Parts: sequence; structure tokens; C-alpha cells
Amino acid sequence: MMSKSVARMPKRAQVSNPDQGVLDLAVECQIESDGVGMGVLKDGTPFLNQRGLARLCGVQNKYIGLISSGWDSSEPSAAVKRIKEILFEQGVDFSTAAHETFFGNVRVLAYPDEICMATLEYYAFEANLQGQSIALDSYRRLSRFGLKQYIYTRTGYSNRQEEDMWRIFKDRVSLTYDAVPEGFFGVFKELADLIVTLGMKGLHIDEKFVPDISVGQAWSKHWKERGLEMRFGARRKYAHNYPDYFPQAVSNPQLASCYPEDALGEFRRWFRHDYIGDGRFKRYLSKKVKERGLPEGYIERAMVALNKE
Repeated sequence: MMSKSVARMPKRAQVSNPDQGVLDLAVECQIESDGVGMGVLKDGTPFLNQRGLARLCGVQNKYIGLISSGWDSSEPSAAVKRIKEILFEQGVDFSTAAHETFFGNVRVLAYPDEICMATLEYYAFEANLQGQSIALDSYRRLSRFGLKQYIYTRTGYSNRQEEDMWRIFKDRVSLTYDAVPEGFFGVFKELADLIVTLGMKGLHIDEKFVPDISVGQAWSKHWKERGLEMRFGARRKYAHNYPDYFPQAVSNPQLASCYPEDALGEFRRWFRHDYIGDGRFKRYLSKKVKERGLPEGYIERAMVALNKE
């Protein structure tokens, strides 16, 4: 079990220069977990401190310090150039790599989560330094969970906006939990892990992003083309309901297909190898990214999280 110590920020941040006044980006909370310092700023930004980021990247603290100090250099290092490129590809731009703030009387260099993931990506795949395996392991682990959510969870920080985004998923789960008849499975419930993974990356389900419809249509076609009813038995219909604030709810209950549980292994194989592996889901994500204005880099991060990098 990971060890952690938690402390809360005093009401006012102390600064080294009295003329600065109260810092806008003061630390709300901060912990250290297995040697990795992390926390959340007052504006809700999750961060790693410099030593924590260095530890995850498998490098000495000085390497991260050089990135921060050289961020605005007229002749930036190869590391700074590449990290900025990664951020640019994701539609993100930072004027500084780290926010200098204070936690009590302790100076903190807070590296925002997006800076951290871009830096981690660089050390995991491109820097070719001795600690690359550590960086790669950290990147894969945090890509699956989402660094923002990881820090929020570890620090116990509650973000109301984030909670509201998850409300739709919770409402849909509550309406489908016991709707499928015994001995059968429904597509939405099978996609719970996928939907959570995408939510951790910032793409939450709503009335315009309903991935189970895309998957359900593709699986139904596969079911009929392969004559799977002859192998597993007939599928059935069940009453599927959307939350009442969805436009689809006007036709509740909707009859959706559910499939014999004996076909569950075939569905998971098809979903993993055909739907995701053959690129159909990536094309679906690409369309949704364009509709929502999400950065193109979102797709690559999502596929890494799904082990399809």
C-alpha cells in the first residue's frame, strides 16, 4: 500500500517578497506518496513537484530543473523543444514549465499535470537515458488512470466540475444495472471500463458522445454476418432507458439487443482485436474530437490508455 502524508494549506500563502502580495496560484493541498510529491493548486490544477516528476521520469532532479530554467530560453535544449512540441500537438501552450509558489514557508515548484505528462512522454520514448524503463512504466500506468484523476484521488481533492461530468455515467449505469435479463449481457455494461478510461482522459459521455451505440451497431453487424446465433443462441430485446435529461429519453424505453452470456468471450475478442485493433474506434474518436474541438493528441493518449499505442 502506498504511504502518504497529507497537509492542508493555510488560508493565506506566504511569499518571499512582501511586495508580491498573495499568490493567485497558492497550494490547496499537497502530499508525498512513495517519494513523489504532488498536490492541487487553489484553481484546481493538479501538479507534481520537481523531485516527484524527476522520480517518475527516472532522472536526477537537475534534469527537470534545467527544463524549467530553460523554458523561455532563446536557444532551448532539445528536451524543452520536444516537450513544447508535444504540448503544441495537444493544443496546449504554457508560458512557464512550473509555477513557483509556497506551501506554508516551503517553496514549491508546481509542474501542472499536462506539463508532467508531456515531460514523462519525452523521457519514456525519446530521451534514451538510463532511467527510460522507469519513465515508460510511469507513463503507461498514469496514462491508463489519468494523472489528473490520480492526483485528485491521492490527495482526496474534490472537484465539483469533475463530479458533474461523471454524473451522466453514473446515471446511465443506474438505469442499466439490472435491466438486462439473466443469462444475457448488454453492450453498455461491457464498455464500462472503456468509458471510465476515456473519462479519465477528459472525454466524458453525454447525449452527443454515446460510444455504446457505435459499438452496438458494429457488434450487431458482426453477429449477423458470422451467424453467431447458430453458435450461441438467439439474442433478445430489453428495455433500455436514457436519463431524462437526454434528448433520446423522449422515446424511453428503447428496445436494445442483449446477447447470450456464452458469447461474452467472442464479444471481448471482437472488441479488442476488430473494433479497437482494426482502427474503427480510433476513427470514431477522431470524429468526436473534431466535433468537440479536443486536441488531436487526445486520440494518441486515449489509445495508449487502451494499450493500443
